[in-house]
Amino acid sequence: MIDLSTHIFTPQEMNAVDAASVASGIPFFDLMERAGQAVAASALRLYPQARRFVALCGPGNNGGDGYVAARALCEAGAVVAVLEMAGDTALKGDARRAALACPLQPSPLSEYRPEAGDVIIDALFGAGLSRILSGDVQQLIAAINDAGLPVIAVDLPSGICGLRGKVLGSALQATRTITFMAMKLGHLLMPGRTFCGEIEVFDIGIPHRTLAAHVGNIRKNHPSLWASRLPALAGETHKYKRGHLVVFSGSASHTGAARLAATAGSKCGAGLVTVASPQDAVAVNAGALTAVMVRQVETQAELTNWLDTAKISACVLGPGFGVGERARDFVSVLTEKPLVLDADGITSFRDEPKLLFDAFAGGETKLVLTPHEGEFARLFPDIAADENLGKVEKARAAAARSNAVIVYKGADSVIASPDGRAYINSNAPPWLATAGSGDVLAGMIGALLAQGVPAFEAAAAGAYLHGEAALKAEPGMTAEDLAQHANIDLT
Repeated sequence: MIDLSTHIFTPQEMNAVDAASVASGIPFFDLMERAGQAVAASALRLYPQARRFVALCGPGNNGGDGYVAARALCEAGAVVAVLEMAGDTALKGDARRAALACPLQPSPLSEYRPEAGDVIIDALFGAGLSRILSGDVQQLIAAINDAGLPVIAVDLPSGICGLRGKVLGSALQATRTITFMAMKLGHLLMPGRTFCGEIEVFDIGIPHRTLAAHVGNIRKNHPSLWASRLPALAGETHKYKRGHLVVFSGSASHTGAARLAATAGSKCGAGLVTVASPQDAVAVNAGALTAVMVRQVETQAELTNWLDTAKISACVLGPGFGVGERARDFVSVLTEKPLVLDADGITSFRDEPKLLFDAFAGGETKLVLTPHEGEFARLFPDIAADENLGKVEKARAAAARSNAVIVYKGADSVIASPDGRAYINSNAPPWLATAGSGDVLAGMIGALLAQGVPAFEAAAAGAYLHGEAALKAEPGMTAEDLAQHANIDLT
């Protein structure tokens, strides 16, 4: 059976599910009836003392759900007002049927004025919205948001693009979002996630086999997707079996980022961690590290010689390393090792991204790129500039181009594989946005690579565990605090 707690659907996939359900003999109006009844039940449970429920009904099937909800609330004895964008003659199919079955006389949407005690049922537009809202609808949304009224959104708050999570002009701020069968991209991608409030997923009777037949390969990042790939300690385990992680340091005045990554890598299970330092940084790093080793690696030749003799399992290059030719030279000799390229390492290829992509083209994916938005645009300027693409689509396109796992960082970090898989991370608390947290993430992913976890699973696990570490460190944490909590703990 499909795990609906992690599967994420695009609007197009859900449209295909609806069509397949109807083709299998399930009347679409039955699905609409169950959806509207679920909204009404949630509204009565959450706001039993509401002075009035106000159903805002749009011109499509989302509006049909709203008419059903209004009828159910009325039948339950609540005071209900219905405001519509289109008269019943303009409605089509099951939405029109739902409107005609509603005993309440609707008023034009333009007549609504927010009143104290109102609870809004937002059934204007669902997850399929892709165009900018009209000016009059935006004005209404502003009035409701300004009034601070409770809003129950049907499927997705009106004004949010279900595919990209973007605000299409303006969006209703929901207190609760009621969606059906499974979550959609707009529920997880920013800024859409912030407009949803609490999200409830209701089963309205679509067979799981129908959902499984049309779901893609986008998931909500969760341990159930990768926990089986994590290393398990055994009695015969020794440090080299747990992997040797190398983190490359910058010059003497830029060593902190590498030490953060190295500390996190050690906490996250790497058996041995070495900070490879230029000559002027060796003493600085050695004086600040204990369990982590330090080795002088100044030139490309020194790195090449070391690689020939050392048991190195994975590398992290970029945090505090410095931008330029030396970074590119080091990367050119690390192509046979699993590599996390972050920060300065990414920026070093902004003028020659193809040089990086060609170096890791073909074969097993060993490269993990961890860009924030600005760094992403430096490596993939055309993809970043395409406003028609959402974050998941951009990350997938970048992964395919570079033959790398992309961790497109942010509050809604997207982890994408060249094979098209994409996970959306949603457990990162706001206080994770602090200087140095990206260095910790790079070290955590590097440690998992060093322990033999495949690149995509290492990146997904690292992103999730990074969020869990921040939750344990609690508000007010520093990156140093975060690194100390970077252990693998799924309890």
